[in-house]
Amino acid sequence: MKLIGLTGGIASGKSTIGRRLEQLGAVRIDADELAREAVAPGSPGLASVLDRFGEHLRREDGTLDRAALGAIVFGDAEALEALNGIVHPEVRRLFAARAEAARDRDPDAVVVYEVPLLVEAARDQGWDLVVVAETPAEQRIERMVELRGMNEADARSRIESQASDAERRAVADVIIDTSGTRAATQAQVDALWRSITSG
Repeated sequence: MKLIGLTGGIASGKSTIGRRLEQLGAVRIDADELAREAVAPGSPGLASVLDRFGEHLRREDGTLDRAALGAIVFGDAEALEALNGIVHPEVRRLFAARAEAARDRDPDAVVVYEVPLLVEAARDQGWDLVVVAETPAEQRIERMVELRGMNEADARSRIESQASDAERRAVADVIIDTSGTRAATQAQVDALWRSITSG
């Protein structure tokens, strides 16, 4: 099994790369999906979050009010650290189970783990390859404003709260420039896949 870490800043095009690799035959695991699963109704993760941050964060349907939780932890380093201490171990456990299942199905599987905070929280995962999606910050801000409806100040704040491009480049084995057309990005991903699977 080959384990590829796929990262990049917010709105850098990670998902475009991840989806293309999945189309080409990779097993794609999305850390954001695992983070949601880690605090799903009935999960130990949700119980721990509510215990630490308050029962008022449970919606009527039993799900976590992620926006309200985000408002609590964003800009509060201690609260964010407490949340990460609950969620990250659960995400690691879920990821290990998915990767093991992929290996059981196919010992030669290529597993792509799409993880926004690779530099911050998953640097030492034992990657065979680290792929970084890269787009200039101003272009990422435009994407967040146009595609996600964020205001510019919030978009800048989100970018500044993450690892820098230089920090991501420092751990990258491959950088995919996602600032051009979708076809240009896809061509780079296709070339990457050929290099991964030709070995």
